[in-house]
Amino acid sequence: MRLHPPRIITRWPLAILALLLLAACRRAPLPPPVLLFDQGHGERFLSQGQGELDLSHLKEILAQGGFQVKASDPGQVFTDDLLQGVSTLVISGPFTPIDPPEIAAIKKFLNRGGQLCVMLHIAAPAANLLNALGLEVSNGVIHEPVNTETPEQPTNFFVTDLAPHPLTKGLTRFHLYGVWALHTENRADIIAQTSPQAWVDLRHDGSREFGPGDVRQAFSVVVVGQSGHGQFVAFGDDAIFQNRFLTGQNERLAENLAAWLKAGSYYLANEPR
Repeated sequence: MRLHPPRIITRWPLAILALLLLAACRRAPLPPPVLLFDQGHGERFLSQGQGELDLSHLKEILAQGGFQVKASDPGQVFTDDLLQGVSTLVISGPFTPIDPPEIAAIKKFLNRGGQLCVMLHIAAPAANLLNALGLEVSNGVIHEPVNTETPEQPTNFFVTDLAPHPLTKGLTRFHLYGVWALHTENRADIIAQTSPQAWVDLRHDGSREFGPGDVRQAFSVVVVGQSGHGQFVAFGDDAIFQNRFLTGQNERLAENLAAWLKAGSYYLANEPR
């Protein structure tokens, strides 16, 4: 009787299959981080709006930069649930105050690695939030006699004093249209500031000329900082990102903002509540 050698069952094909599956999983793209535009605080210039003062072009730049862009509902307040799964929160031009419980939710969001971008139209609604981040806001907009293109409108001007930072990459200047000064004790966080000849009308007399009681100095207009494991950026003006003004170097600034936020994105979708 002829004996056949015992069959040897090799495990190599299964091992190779497992390696191939593992490699495929590693190549699978991660879902895009979620960027949320706030629309719950009386904002009048919206990411889905197509008007001259809306933010649809900024929304396009952020989406092209790799974000899944969403917007909250009108009247919706900041809570832990709302910010769950969000990588970046954009608050642009709020008209109603951000209340203390909402500020607490934003601080928790930042502490676990979220990112915050604040752009001011009027200062008061966001002042308490910025105070919680160590920033103070001026009580009047800045007048700039040096870098204005039309002396009749000294509140519309450009800044050239830019610190090296991913936000200022490739920029020599950008334009502002009614900007509030942002004060921080740590000058390392200042990304852009006016000339030393700029001034703020503390008298609130509507004068276009510097006078007694006003303040003249170089004012910060863009500030970045850390809070917990997260980071934030504050712009003293929201118009720089509105459709009408989002051209030239302002558009480059928006592209830099998208890249910087994308690089720092922190995925919260699987974070425990």
